[in-house]
Parts: sequence; C-alpha cells; structure tokens
Amino acid sequence: MTHVPSNETAMPLTAMQLDAYLTRIAVERPSRLDIRSLSQLHRAHLMSFTWEALDAFMGWPSTITPAAAFAKMVERRRGGWCYEMNGLFGAALAALGFRVTRLCGGVDRERLGDIAIGNHLTLRIDLDRPYLAEVGVADAIIEPVPLAAGPFSQRGFDFSIMPTDDGWLRFNNHVRGIAKSFDFQADHSDESAMVATHGWLMQDPGSPFTNALAVLRHTADGYVALQNDRLSHVTANSVTEQRITSAEHLSDTFETVFDLEIPQPGHVWERLQAISRDKAA
Repeated sequence: MTHVPSNETAMPLTAMQLDAYLTRIAVERPSRLDIRSLSQLHRAHLMSFTWEALDAFMGWPSTITPAAAFAKMVERRRGGWCYEMNGLFGAALAALGFRVTRLCGGVDRERLGDIAIGNHLTLRIDLDRPYLAEVGVADAIIEPVPLAAGPFSQRGFDFSIMPTDDGWLRFNNHVRGIAKSFDFQADHSDESAMVATHGWLMQDPGSPFTNALAVLRHTADGYVALQNDRLSHVTANSVTEQRITSAEHLSDTFETVFDLEIPQPGHVWERLQAISRDKAA
C-alpha cells in the first residue's frame, strides 16, 4: 500500500472546487465562520451526498485523498464512505477558513480492540470551542456537536460521547445504528494508519465491505438504508422494509432513492446474487 503524504490528505479544495461543492450542496458561501454556518453546511452535506461503500463491494479503485473524493462525489454524482465523506467535508471547511483537524478513529473498537484504529476518519472543528463534525457515519448525527462528554439527541435519536477506561472518547450511535460506536481522541491524527486500514477494508475478504452491499442516505426525519437486498426506511419511532427483487429495481433504487449514478448497476446486482448463492451453499 502506497503511503499518501499527510499534506495531500489535508489539502483544502481549490477556489473552483469549493464553488462547485457549494453548488452541489445548494449552500451559499457563509459570511461568518461560526457554529450556525457549520451546522448548515453539515446538514446540507448529509442531505446531498449518499454514504456508500460500492468501491469495496465491487473491487473498484479508491483512494483516501479529498481530491479523489471531490472527483467522485461532486463531478460524478457518487457517494462515499467515511474517508471520502468526512475527507471532502473537511477539505471544503478548510477552504472556507474553518480550523479543521482530521482525527483517526476506530469503529467498533470496544469489541475489536486497537486493531480498529484507522478504520474511521472523523473531524474536529475549532470555533468558540471544539466541535465534532461527523458526516462519515451514515446513520448518525446530522449536525455537529460540542466535543465534550455527555448524552445528546437529534431528531429523536439518542447519542452520547463518553470517555473510555483507557483515555479515548467513544461516540455511541443510536440504538438502531448500523455502526454501534467509534472511538477517537481529540488530538489523535494518524494518516498512515488510515491509509493502511483503508487498503485492508478495500481488499481483504474479511472486510465488512467486500462481501456486503451498504448504501445509506439521510432523510428529513431519519435515513434510508440498503443492506444487500433489504431497503429500510428508519425514523426514531419506526422501521419499514422492502426487498430489492431485480437488477432493474436495484438500478431504480440507486437513482431515485439515493441519487447515485452507478456505472453498470446490473453488475452490482450480479455480484449481490453471487454472494447470496455462496452464503446459501
């Protein structure tokens, strides 16, 4: 795995890229760098982009740089996973003048241990106080929160940030969340760990993304999630489900539910069917 220099991952968007990004999320350049504008951008990003790990599922190439995420998500109408969602968002915020720190986290570290460190990118934004900006956990918060221990709620979903016994902080997702939690430290950045874990998640048969389809998008009152052939609409008080039954149904779901332009969606259906046959064998 080739190491990506830290200056390349931390590089903000160019002026032209920033304009295109703001047009994509339908937000004007903020006049003030404050929590109000940060919250507006955070929500707009999540309502405009879909979380998806199709590159890992299909074996398509992927890198960790914000420039690559911009090309994929803004120019090609794709989505992204944590490295891309938070990477693009952080690069846009930096271009606007926000103080952004990329933090190296670990999803499910409470179960996996330190091997999980690097499997998640999250963001610290310093304003009047530090805030956690998190657009890379597909079904979690829709607005930034103070980077401090304690419970909080958004749209009826309950979350918390709590200290762990070994000095980390643990973001606890709501009870229906696909990712139960992720651990991070307010000052822990490790780009090499994220690059290495990105490679494992993309290629290893043991990765949770190489053998399972996962696509999620926020809605006005919750989110919609596609896990293999099961499509779920989730709010704080309800869950409704339906099955995807054909390649045409899947292609239409990508376009109309998730606003994605997926190349050769029929191949995604074939891959999904092949995995289902392998599991049944």
